Amino acid sequence: MIHLGTMETSGELFGDLVSCRPECERLRAGAFVLRGLAVAESAEILEELVGILAQAPPRHMTTPGGFPMSVAMSNCGALGWVTDRSGYRYTPVDPESGRRWPAMPAVFASLAARAAKRVGYGSFVPDACLINRYEPGARLTLHQDRNERDFEHPVVSVSLGLPAVFQFGGSRRADRTARVPLEHADVVVWGRESRLSFHGVLPLGQGRHPATGGCRINLTFRQAG
Repeated sequence: MIHLGTMETSGELFGDLVSCRPECERLRAGAFVLRGLAVAESAEILEELVGILAQAPPRHMTTPGGFPMSVAMSNCGALGWVTDRSGYRYTPVDPESGRRWPAMPAVFASLAARAAKRVGYGSFVPDACLINRYEPGARLTLHQDRNERDFEHPVVSVSLGLPAVFQFGGSRRADRTARVPLEHADVVVWGRESRLSFHGVLPLGQGRHPATGGCRINLTFRQAG
């Protein structure tokens, strides 16, 4: 086992572009789940995370309203997403250390680009990777990803470790949400019509996973700059 803080690791058509095979599930126009896509890379990704989180440890950031988030967060890449009393934003430096965020490993960027291309987003080049560590009970309330410079690029989300229930809705918070079970190595990609869909994660249940021990890791890739 490798220790990452408290984490232990060892045929629908989208336009005319994408044909979903059995392992690809369409959530709505522009949004897909790719089951098990990250299996081959998962061990290398978790190994890389050891060094990343040693440089930029996960922390419970504070919302602009002053509430601590239940999910512990860090970043890698040219830009990192942060929140505090000043608001939500991207920054090239870690506000806790004053140093640049750790570089995004090649295996991270290549997986994100491959997932995006698999469902028709062929020009995705992520420059930001938000790393979320969920302990039992942690959740992410419904929100939109809208701090990026523009919304022409998709969001790619990789699940590792304990299973979770992903909520995916429409462009309004009040829209009905689908509850999507996510397992280790599943990847969700959304863009175009679904780019500003509200989404979240229900409270994580108790359990242990061979790859991550008692937690879940989520990597969210964006082209933010």
